[in-house]
Amino acid sequence: MRTVKLSLIYLFCACVLVLSGCSSEMQDLRIQNDTQRAQIAKLESELQVSVLQLEQLKRQLASAQEKGNIDVESLKQEIAALEEDLAKKKELIASMQGKLLLGGAALPIELSTMLEDFAKGSDMVTYDASRGIVKFRSDLLFDKGSDNVAASAVEAVKSLCRILNTETAKQFDVIIAGHTDDIPIQKPETRAQHPTNWHLSAHRAISVLNVMASNNIESERLSVRGFGEYRPVMENKPNKGGNPQNRRVEIYIVPKGV
Repeated sequence: MRTVKLSLIYLFCACVLVLSGCSSEMQDLRIQNDTQRAQIAKLESELQVSVLQLEQLKRQLASAQEKGNIDVESLKQEIAALEEDLAKKKELIASMQGKLLLGGAALPIELSTMLEDFAKGSDMVTYDASRGIVKFRSDLLFDKGSDNVAASAVEAVKSLCRILNTETAKQFDVIIAGHTDDIPIQKPETRAQHPTNWHLSAHRAISVLNVMASNNIESERLSVRGFGEYRPVMENKPNKGGNPQNRRVEIYIVPKGV
């Protein structure tokens, strides 16, 4: 009897240590994410200032060209340097935002099994069990060049919501991340709504969020990311040729508060 009691005590202590370790790791992850978010906010603020500077320089260049001013070449060089700096800042922000999602990890077996079965039953979905990520192909999820969730895809998102509303899944938050290929948006009517691929990726993520919110996923569990063309999973074709595999929406299922 004494041996049994001692075994139970040891088991209890081991469980406490494991849970304490998980709690500590989760707290560290939250601190890292908070620091990362603060850095991203600073960079985004700098980015906005640079965008305004670029617009001002372009106006100065247009005026100098009209007047035949000798400062034209100098202004062109300033604009080129600023555009290069903007591109670097955008890539850095996208990379840092992506690292916020690296908290993805294997989910409880019951939940993971449901998600695996869900993915097997759909030609538009894949599931990464090692990181708890559900991936939708944007070509099938959205109407072309649009952020409207296709009627044929709404039912798939609803099915996912039924899984995410189970008691096991309610212990997790949901991050929806939109991605595009590198083909620039050409149609004026599309550009009016989505000026860049970055806008389109974020708008598509928000559209999926709206479907999920309307299917009883609690709003405080939901957030979105928009990565545009900056986090491809496969190489795009030369000369902005794109790649269908890069057009996707990823849904990260993460511990609450991460």
